[in-house]
Order: sequence, then C-alpha cells, then structure tokens
Amino acid sequence: MPIYEYKCKKCNLKFSLLMGVTSDKAELKCPQCEGKEVERVFSTFSVGNSSSSSSSDVDSCPTGTCPTGVCGI
Repeated sequence: MPIYEYKCKKCNLKFSLLMGVTSDKAELKCPQCEGKEVERVFSTFSVGNSSSSSSSDVDSCPTGTCPTGVCGI
C-alpha cells in the first residue's frame, strides 16, 4: 500500500497516511483538527541500500576465482 502525504487546509498540518487502493477518500480528515478539507501534496522519497559494503568489498572478486583478484564487472 502506498503512503500519501496530505496537508490540512484548516490548520496547515502535513501528515502521512497509508492508503489502500480501494480506500474511501471521503473519510480523510486531519489527525490534529479533524478538518475534512485536506489536499494531497507531493512527497519526497529516498532510495537506500541495505547492504553495507566497504570499498574493498566492491573491488574484490565476488567468486574469488579471478586471476587478478579484481573483477572487471
């Protein structure tokens, strides 16, 4: 399910909601003031890598069978 960011037109609070595809948008309301006039805003995102490799790991041969010890990939 995607996470959408909204902004309340009444109190200007920005908040995020996890929305299902079939969710009823008429039920949207601000969690702070409970105002129903909310608008979807563009949100930022980041892409990360869960592996933490050092530069020596990147330069080394993953199989250990390269004649030079460094793959040309």
